[in-house]
Amino acid sequence: MAEHNELGKEGEQQAAEYLLSQGYAIRHRNWRCGHKELDIVAEKEGVLVVVEVKTRRDTEYGRPEEAVTNGKIRRIVSSADAYLRKFAVDLPVRFDLITMVKKEEGFHLNHIEDAFRSPLF
Repeated sequence: MAEHNELGKEGEQQAAEYLLSQGYAIRHRNWRCGHKELDIVAEKEGVLVVVEVKTRRDTEYGRPEEAVTNGKIRRIVSSADAYLRKFAVDLPVRFDLITMVKKEEGFHLNHIEDAFRSPLF
């Protein structure tokens, strides 16, 4: 597997462990439906939380959150809609972003709650 894929998997694992430590219940990781994909789907206090995880080796080419473009947001929202329909979920939805930047001692994690809203198509 490519080195960047391993880094991404490691970042997602750390993000999931962090969410669990914060009282979130993980419903799915890397959920797919056709071309649609969600990194982490969690639940906390009656809210479905869709978490996009962005992991970077460093910030030489920009911060991880800069990779979440309007197009990416539309794909995440569309995937979340498919998830809600497939599992007949009737909960409010929040979109979070967890950024991970590799450090010598592990990762620097930043959890941005309610990172974006569902745009109008």
